[in-house]
Amino acid sequence: MTLCYITDRSQFPGPDSARRKRLLEKIAEAAHAGVDYIQLREKDLSGRELEELAREAMRILLTTRPSPLATHRLATRRSPLTPRLLINSRADVALAAGAAGVHLRSDDISPREVRALWAQASRNEKAETRNPVISTSCHTLAEVSRAAAARATFALFGPVFEKSGIATPRGLDLLRRACREPIPVLALGGVTLANAHACLNAGVRGIAAIRLFQQNDIAGVVRRLRM
Repeated sequence: MTLCYITDRSQFPGPDSARRKRLLEKIAEAAHAGVDYIQLREKDLSGRELEELAREAMRILLTTRPSPLATHRLATRRSPLTPRLLINSRADVALAAGAAGVHLRSDDISPREVRALWAQASRNEKAETRNPVISTSCHTLAEVSRAAAARATFALFGPVFEKSGIATPRGLDLLRRACREPIPVLALGGVTLANAHACLNAGVRGIAAIRLFQQNDIAGVVRRLRM
């Protein structure tokens, strides 16, 4: 099961300095636990502030040792031992900070445009740096189909379940249909330890979440999801 921790420091108590410190601690916790992706989703920050935070996150990811269990799993899957950092909507910040890629909103530029920008900026770098990870938010089957056609790496589909009254839940049936598209799909929105495996049974490749990771012990969440 692929796991993506989406950040939101506004959920932590206290002044912003304390929230930022707590967020970086959770990023280190996620890296140690073997989460696959960390999506930096701090939408209130300026480009400069976001880049500074992204650079700090990258330093943490590159220096945090994964747990023995995470190391064994990642090596078995031939996956990178370091979680890959994605920057919400900002390809320029992702490139500047050395992140693995970006997460795009449903109304953002297309994955094809991101790949073109990445290739242009990385033409003198190693070949692998010209192939960013691109995830996309999808709320309809048509958006999942477009993400697949545009060669996104994977789609976050949701909200599958209740999401604080913000949007109408899409439900497991629509999630199951989304998973028939030729792109890996991660379930998003109201996912808990109690309903995560129902999403897996619907055909998802993994889970993306904010509260599931931020409000719990991440190592325990990862262990239970991957049982």
